[in-house]
Amino acid sequence: MSTAVTSPAATPPLLELRKVSRRFGARPDLAARIAIGIGAAKPLPVVHALDEIDLTIREGEVLGLVGESGCGKSTLGRIAAGILTPSQGQVFWKGEDRANLRGRRKRDADLEAQMIFQNPMAALNPRMSVEALVAEAPKVHGLIKGNSGSYVDEYLRKAGFDAGMKNRLPHQFSGGQRARVNIARALAVQPDFLVCDESVAALDVSIQAQILNLFMDLREQLDLTYLFVSHDLGVVEHVSDRVAIMYLGRIIEEAPVDEVFARPNHPYTQQLLAEVPRIRPGKRRFAAMKGELPSPLNPPKGCHFHPRCPLAHDRCRLEAPKMREIAPGHRSACHLNDKQAA
Repeated sequence: MSTAVTSPAATPPLLELRKVSRRFGARPDLAARIAIGIGAAKPLPVVHALDEIDLTIREGEVLGLVGESGCGKSTLGRIAAGILTPSQGQVFWKGEDRANLRGRRKRDADLEAQMIFQNPMAALNPRMSVEALVAEAPKVHGLIKGNSGSYVDEYLRKAGFDAGMKNRLPHQFSGGQRARVNIARALAVQPDFLVCDESVAALDVSIQAQILNLFMDLREQLDLTYLFVSHDLGVVEHVSDRVAIMYLGRIIEEAPVDEVFARPNHPYTQQLLAEVPRIRPGKRRFAAMKGELPSPLNPPKGCHFHPRCPLAHDRCRLEAPKMREIAPGHRSACHLNDKQAA
């Protein structure tokens, strides 16, 4: 994997999340608030999607975000792309707090970060032609003046799509072709940063490889930065410079990709990597991770992983571990690191 572009220490990260949390739930009206206050009704359920996330992405790098379904990866991706706002915490884009951006600067920041969604068909309006889909946002934001044909053709070619088919509708294409249309649509507003949310998960393995290679080619051609969200560790190992491991709304480990795969620290990361399929001689016994992912409606106290962790002790059940650096560029949130450092 090629090394990410290094920025001088004085240069702020392209994207930085500080103590970002996100909750989902209906807001009670006045009557409901009174009933809850006097104990006549239960509080409305709240989904704890993200819990005090700290994360930085530097210009030119690919950060892989890994975790089980339901852990909050997509929510984090939407906040990174500016589609959602955090319930708490701050999101900094090129050193500026996104909440404070106004006017043209906000519009530019919105265009500079784009998201490519998991289901390429659901992300496309079935009644619009490929040309109309790719041209829509650039026209709205004044990037296209006059005829859109040559502009659309350029970005379709960048995405490896035959521009001669741009007058057709999305249902007339395969999943791989629709994925390329989604990529072209994101590129057409000239972004600096792409959030790829399981962008190859719905594709055949051979098509996945083509799309992944396309992402890497575009990175070099257009100086793009990626947040690559996936549950597939093999894909993440192939495309990423750094990896962040997520569990039930928290980042629990973060390190360069080679470091994570060679020396996983957190028990959850170790269990994930232990079951990655490898071509090796000899027999191997498969042991599934015990238990189910807890509900984000009622996450466990302390370390969220402790109900499934074979190494959990009393402190894990009471106190959430802090992220700490255990090696250069390698951070992990596990109480076992405190024992090793003592």
